[in-house]
Amino acid sequence: MLTVHDIAEAVRAAIAEAATTLRPDVARAMADAATSEPSGAGREVLSRIVENASIAARDGVPLCQDTGTVWVWVELGADECLGGGLGTAIDAAVRDAYRTGALRMSVMRDALFERVNTGDNTPAFVDVTVRPGIGATVHVMLKGGGSDNASRLAMLEPAAGVEGVVSFVVDAVSAKGSSACPPLIVGVGVGGTFDSVGKLAKKALLRPVGSPAVSPAAAELEARLLTAVNGLGIGPGGLGGRTTALAVHVLSAPCHIASLPVAVNMGCSALRSVSVELT
Repeated sequence: MLTVHDIAEAVRAAIAEAATTLRPDVARAMADAATSEPSGAGREVLSRIVENASIAARDGVPLCQDTGTVWVWVELGADECLGGGLGTAIDAAVRDAYRTGALRMSVMRDALFERVNTGDNTPAFVDVTVRPGIGATVHVMLKGGGSDNASRLAMLEPAAGVEGVVSFVVDAVSAKGSSACPPLIVGVGVGGTFDSVGKLAKKALLRPVGSPAVSPAAAELEARLLTAVNGLGIGPGGLGGRTTALAVHVLSAPCHIASLPVAVNMGCSALRSVSVELT
């Protein structure tokens, strides 16, 4: 059976990897884009991103100076019995990983009334969901402020339909995409409730770039959105070009008959996540 220590150790190792190693699927897509981008300035930006990722992996240094907040999503098998203390154990792992890796501490004690750095990048932001069976999948994402600040959420009327979602996503990227360090991976959540649709959008970023959506309808929507987003001309680094985004990933869920929640969470050019299977 798993223990909180097992999960905490997975988080610790994942932070060290994510901070210094660009996700392989993102690295491949970035390298491909560096050869196909028609803009000279865009090709230069993409080549520098690829070079930066290579140096970071080689020297074990952060991909980006904004080493982010830590989001941990634990998909826990229903037959596991962890006991208490998961949050405390994860925070201890975060604290150790950030100090050992000399990563920038970016967490404030309170967003409004006590904007003082906690000094150890805790607390982590932790979600736990239950799935059948044993074991766990631990997802760790380091999320920078620039990309998260570009996020948007709306409770559309159901009559808005697909066209309303497309308009909302494209408007979000148009307004904030250049400040989110493009090329982007755009996570789109549709459905759920006000408090859950943002998590859908963030979870959408975990799917490897280049892997198809399960639903043919979702795959078609993703292709349409990617074409529209890249048609904005924002380009790599916001300097113009065709590669504003490497991918758009859509994740949908049930919702109330009177609602159409939609959220956009942008992953920057240094999209940093690691998923670990524990058995």
